[in-house]
Amino acid sequence: MNFNERCYKVLKKVPKGKVTTYKEIANALNSKAYRAVGTAMNKNPYAPEVPCHRVINSDGRIGGFASGTKNKVKLLKKEGIIIENNKIDLKKYLFRPYKRHI
Repeated sequence: MNFNERCYKVLKKVPKGKVTTYKEIANALNSKAYRAVGTAMNKNPYAPEVPCHRVINSDGRIGGFASGTKNKVKLLKKEGIIIENNKIDLKKYLFRPYKRHI
């Protein structure tokens, strides 16, 4: 399984109404390749089954999205995630996909 496929496998574990970060996904894969996780999300051929809209920056900022940030915000809000000042409260919404979740 290549790196992108491993990223998608981790991401599938993130439940509706939660988010994770590029860094959390990389950590779950025993990697520090945070940017490569972002690239994998941008190339995700399995959306929406693999919910790349649930991946945000480590500081709570929304981050990019292949079909535009407005669409990402819309999808997150539809799942009940509150976004204030272009940020998501990680204390409330963060899901950590540790190896036990993979």
